[in-house]
Parts: sequence; C-alpha cells; structure tokens
Amino acid sequence: MAERYFSIADVEALIPTLTRLMKHTMAANTQASEARQRLQAEQQRIALAGGGVLDRRAWRAEQDRIERLTAEMQQALGEIVELGGVPKDLGLGLVDFLHLRDGREVNLCWKYGEREIRHWHGLDEGYAGRKPL
Repeated sequence: MAERYFSIADVEALIPTLTRLMKHTMAANTQASEARQRLQAEQQRIALAGGGVLDRRAWRAEQDRIERLTAEMQQALGEIVELGGVPKDLGLGLVDFLHLRDGREVNLCWKYGEREIRHWHGLDEGYAGRKPL
C-alpha cells in the first residue's frame, strides 16, 4: 500500500505551485536542450571542416549554462516530488499523483496548463491511457 493517496481536491490545491514549478522546469529544459544542440552543431562543424578553432570561453559558457539549467530543473522536480507528485514528461508538463479509485491504485494525471484534475490512468498506463474522471 502507498504512503499517501491524494484526493482530487488535494491535487487541485497544489496546482498553483505545480504550475509555477513546471513552467520553470519546462523553460529550463528547453533552454538546456537548445544549448546542447548548439554545442553539438559546433562539434559537427569542426569535425566536417577537419578541425578548426574552438572558442573555449564560449564553449565553457554554454556548458556552464547547461549545468546551471540542469541544477534548476533538478531542484524544481525535487520540489514536485516532495509535494508527492511524480513528474512524467517535461515536454508536456505531466505529473502523476497516486489515488485510490474504487479500491484500486491509479494515478491522477495533471498536465501543465490544466486548472483542475479531470483525468486518471492506471499505474501501468501513461498519458495515452488517460480517462476522464
């Protein structure tokens, strides 16, 4: 049995905090992905040219940015976990909360931008298996 089951009202009370945390996490994830793509493009450019000059300061700045953004994401995701949520997809902003429905353990499924809890899915199902409450 779970440590805690969340009611719909429990999760809905968390939505303002979840929205703030997930908004920050999703933005940091996008920025980190873009920075990684820039570094990969630079590596590919140098490889295709058979070598080249690397701006080490700019490279290090991008790496530092990725590390900072990753730490920010980990912090925010840790806060979501502390609230009792299980982050699932940073692209969609999904967070699941364990819920007891008709005597069965399921997940209440919140998606970034939703103002109330309207969906659930089985523990072995994901976002595609969401069902209306």
